[in-house]
Amino acid sequence: MVSIAWLGKKSPFCGNVSYGNLITEHLKKRGHKVSFIHFDNHLLNNKSESLFLANDPEVSLPYLIKSQVYTIPSPRAEKELKVSLEKLKPDIVHASLTLSPLDFKLPEICQQLNVPLVATFHPAFDSKIRNLTASAQQLTYQLYAPSLAKFHKVIVFSKDQKDVLEKLGVSREKQIIIPNGVDQNIWKPFDKINKNHTFIREKIGNKRIFLYMGRIANEKNIEALLKAWRQTKSKNCLLLIVGDGPMKPSLEHNFSDLEKENLIWWGEESNLEIRVAIMQLAEVFFLPSLVEGLSLSLLEAMSSSTACVATDAGADGEVLDNGAGIVISTDDVTTQLKTMIPILEDHPDFTEILGIKARKRVLERYTIEKNIDHLERVYSQIKEPKIFI
Repeated sequence: MVSIAWLGKKSPFCGNVSYGNLITEHLKKRGHKVSFIHFDNHLLNNKSESLFLANDPEVSLPYLIKSQVYTIPSPRAEKELKVSLEKLKPDIVHASLTLSPLDFKLPEICQQLNVPLVATFHPAFDSKIRNLTASAQQLTYQLYAPSLAKFHKVIVFSKDQKDVLEKLGVSREKQIIIPNGVDQNIWKPFDKINKNHTFIREKIGNKRIFLYMGRIANEKNIEALLKAWRQTKSKNCLLLIVGDGPMKPSLEHNFSDLEKENLIWWGEESNLEIRVAIMQLAEVFFLPSLVEGLSLSLLEAMSSSTACVATDAGADGEVLDNGAGIVISTDDVTTQLKTMIPILEDHPDFTEILGIKARKRVLERYTIEKNIDHLERVYSQIKEPKIFI
C-alpha cells in the first residue's frame, strides 16, 4: 500500500478532471491511500475556508482564477500546499499538472520535504507543428521542460511526446510512457435500452447520431466539422455537440442556419450515466483537433464500440492506426470530413465494423487496469523513506 498525495483538478469539467477522478478511484480500489489536493476554495477578500474539507482527506487550496485550461492560485496556495503535505505525510506526491504557476514550485517543495514527486504531463501537441495552434502549444512544452527535469518521474502518453520533451532537456530515463486508460465496464457497447437512452431519444429524436463530445475550444477545431456538416446536408443523421467552452457562443451563432433536426447543441453534461448513454447511441464520433494529447473522449468512444474519426494530432492517430478507426490529417480537415461523412452515412455496416475494431483495440491496450498496473510499478520504483520536519 502506498500513501499518495494527488494534486489535480476536480472542476471545471475537462479531460484533466476525468483523468484524476478515474485514476484516484482505481488506486483506492487497489488499497492505496489517496489524498486529493485541488483548487476548490475561491479566495474572496483575502479570506478562505478551512484548509481541509469536511470529507478529509481531500484538501482545498485557494485560487484566484480557474478554467478548463489553466488555474491561477492565490499567493497563499504554496504555503497551504506545503502545510497540507506536512500533515498528510505521503509516500509520493503525484501531480497531474494543471497548467498553474504552482506547478513550477513543486520540485522545491517536495525536495524540502524529502518526498518523491511524479508528474503526469498531458498538454495537447502536434509534433509536426502544422498550424499556429500547434506552435502555441509548443511554447507550453518549452516553458515546462526545465521544471519537469527536476521531477523524479514524468508520465507521458506517447513516444512522440517523449521525443519532444527529450529534445527540450527532459531525459528519457525520467520519462515513462503510460497511455490513458478507460473503464471498459462503464464505457461499453449498447446492450439494452434503459431510462437514460429513452430520455436522450425524447430530447433529440430518433435520427442516427453523429457525435462530438468534449471541450468547445479553438484547438478542438469544431468549426471544421460544422462546415463539413453544413456542406454535406445530411438528411438521415444529426450532429450532436455535447460540451461547453469559449467557442460555443460564436459557433452557435455562426451555424444558426442549420436546421435543429440536423444539429443539436446539448451543452455541458456532467452526469456520467447520461454521457455513457449518449456515446452508446452514437454511431460515429468525431475528433477534429488541431492539437491533442491522448483524448479520453476518444478512448471512451472506442470502448463504447462507436466508430471514430480523428486527426493524427498528438497520440490519437497511433490509437486508431491499423484499422481501429479513421485517421485524417490536421491539414484541411473540412475537406476530408466532407468526403468521409456521406460514406459513413451511407454505410452503417462499415461504421459497425469500425466500432467493433475500436472496442477490441481498447481492450488490448487502453484499459484502466493496464494504466494502474504501470502506475503501481512506477510508485514501487521511486518510493523512498521520507523525513518530515
